[in-house]
Amino acid sequence: MRIAVGLSGGVDSSVAAYILKKQGHDVIAMFMQNWHDTAGTLRGDCPWKDDLDIARLVARKLDMPFHSVDLSDIYRKRVVDYMFSEYEKGRTPNPDVLCNREIKFDVFMKEAFKLGADFVATGHYCRKSEKIVDGKPVYSLLAGTDKNKDQSYFLCQLSQQQLAKALFPVGNITKPEVRHIAAGQNLPTAERKDSQGICFVGKVDLPVFLQQKLSAKQGNTVEILPDYYEKSHRNINDKTVEQLAKPYIYRPNSGKKIGTHNGAHFFTIGQRKGINIGGHIEPLFVVGIDVTTNTLYVGEGYSHQGLFRKALFISKGEIHYINDNESMRAGEERDYLVRIRYRQPLQKARLVRREEGLYIVFDEPQRGITAGQFAAWYDGDELTGSGVIAE
Repeated sequence: MRIAVGLSGGVDSSVAAYILKKQGHDVIAMFMQNWHDTAGTLRGDCPWKDDLDIARLVARKLDMPFHSVDLSDIYRKRVVDYMFSEYEKGRTPNPDVLCNREIKFDVFMKEAFKLGADFVATGHYCRKSEKIVDGKPVYSLLAGTDKNKDQSYFLCQLSQQQLAKALFPVGNITKPEVRHIAAGQNLPTAERKDSQGICFVGKVDLPVFLQQKLSAKQGNTVEILPDYYEKSHRNINDKTVEQLAKPYIYRPNSGKKIGTHNGAHFFTIGQRKGINIGGHIEPLFVVGIDVTTNTLYVGEGYSHQGLFRKALFISKGEIHYINDNESMRAGEERDYLVRIRYRQPLQKARLVRREEGLYIVFDEPQRGITAGQFAAWYDGDELTGSGVIAE
């Protein structure tokens, strides 16, 4: 079996390649170059040229053919342009989820097939299972064995067709074991730090990065005091799912102007860094964004009510199931475990399917529910579906 491994220059993909070689497969190494610009990137973080050199060294060490493919034009169109568009609307996208759906397991996978590959392997900490239903294989996406490194969330938008040709060799082992294997084989990545930041771009100063397309524009920062919610008759435990899922609506007169900012679209709900306003006992956090009036709404303290909501909504066209047989019909309700961001502990919730879309109602109010992010739901270890948070 011929398998293409996406070598990133990191230890996880390197060990994935080693495991496949040890199993006797015909393995080829492929490196994706998806980004060239340095605007907004923090010096020394995830430099693609260093990644390329390290990936070459790993391929040479493991005696694998090495190929490099430049997908930067497609990456910009499918991932980065979408990212700019979402921030411009006051939403917070997840480029890593998009990168997996649109690049690694789509365009890159097709490039691997051109080289005769039967499957594509990555260093993701997740697992895949297969069962036969009505004579056809059905694939499931499972959490990685290492719960501290589980990356199934980043693959929550994959389809059956993509999963069918995907392999995750390190999904059954832990990160310490991966490091141990890499050291034992003297791989060049054995002690290399994990990359951080935006997929293939690296760690960035987000406002500077976004200013490539989004202009800085001064606006008012308005503080929302705790008694606002009493006056507005909005309670975190309102009864209907529609009410629970509605974000708090603020107006410039909802609070007191306490400062200015350089663009509401540079912020996200729950953000603390960058507000740059003192004189408070506890830190200020972003509780609301209005890009139309360019107003930033903030609240004081970790427990400010504006940071918490009991439910969220996913519009009908944004609901995705790994296996369509698991899809919910209008009027149906199910209990699942849900996360709304990577590394968030799974939360108990009820999914309520309506004609207009899907409501997720949590047992406990959740901090920082953010439009544009992905909510993913699990049945035990199996990630069954996901969707973009609409509001």
